[in-house]
Amino acid sequence: MSESSSYTPPAVWTWAQESGGSFASINRPIAGPTHDKELPLGRHPFQLYSLGTPNGQKVTILLEELLEKGVSDAEYDAFLINILEGDQFSSGFVDINPNSKIPALLDRSTSPPTRVFESGAILLYLADRFGAFIPTDAAARAECLSWLFWQMGSAPYLGGGFGHFYAYAPTKMEYPINRFAMEAKRQLDVLDRRLAESTFLAGDEYTIADIATWPWYGKLALGELYDAGEFLSVDTYKNVLRWANAIEARPAVQRGVMVNRTWGPAEEQLHERHDASDFDLRTADKLPTNEPAE
Repeated sequence: MSESSSYTPPAVWTWAQESGGSFASINRPIAGPTHDKELPLGRHPFQLYSLGTPNGQKVTILLEELLEKGVSDAEYDAFLINILEGDQFSSGFVDINPNSKIPALLDRSTSPPTRVFESGAILLYLADRFGAFIPTDAAARAECLSWLFWQMGSAPYLGGGFGHFYAYAPTKMEYPINRFAMEAKRQLDVLDRRLAESTFLAGDEYTIADIATWPWYGKLALGELYDAGEFLSVDTYKNVLRWANAIEARPAVQRGVMVNRTWGPAEEQLHERHDASDFDLRTADKLPTNEPAE
């Protein structure tokens, strides 16, 4: 479609399943389950159902950071939800997340078990639960939550906006790419200015605000998201790059980005996580091709 092409919306919109590019199957205009299927359960208090996208990585990074900190009660089982195969529309998943989006968490240490959905809500739930990676001082907590909710509100412009039209849309269209590239760069500038005056987003302390933001904007700054580093001139955001590299070097982050990942080098994919030893023993390169991940 060129910019000179015109489109006149019909009087009543109808869903064309064949449109929307390679990821069209992950969305539909109605909610609710498409099929009955129970979710698997592991042995740990926390059951995570997710995929290793930026939103999914937020939660696995926090869980690994908690375990790195010695919080043994944060042990978890992570089960893969393959959104291209419609796992997010199963009755079991919809029971935990009626919005049919990853990630979704079930806390079985409470009675009855507590469901938590939306990545930011999960981060806040876990941080408050364990008193970690969130400031206790009221002003610092407010700063942390402000940046957390900034990320939640801004990332759709980066992912569903810029990322969709730049990397995934069926055709390249100049107007939406320019529109969302401008917004992505504005957001990077917001972060760069903040990180010029602060080690981390909420101050000197690494918090869930950083954990939420890094898989999106940190990866973008490192040239690992949408292959768009050169296009967006990410090398000019020096403070974001400093912050992104510091977080990438954390061992818990390196583990967290592997969980529920199904692309990239096989040795960096841990389709399911049930024990710390899985990072050494159960990555995709070590599993027989006919062996199930669980």
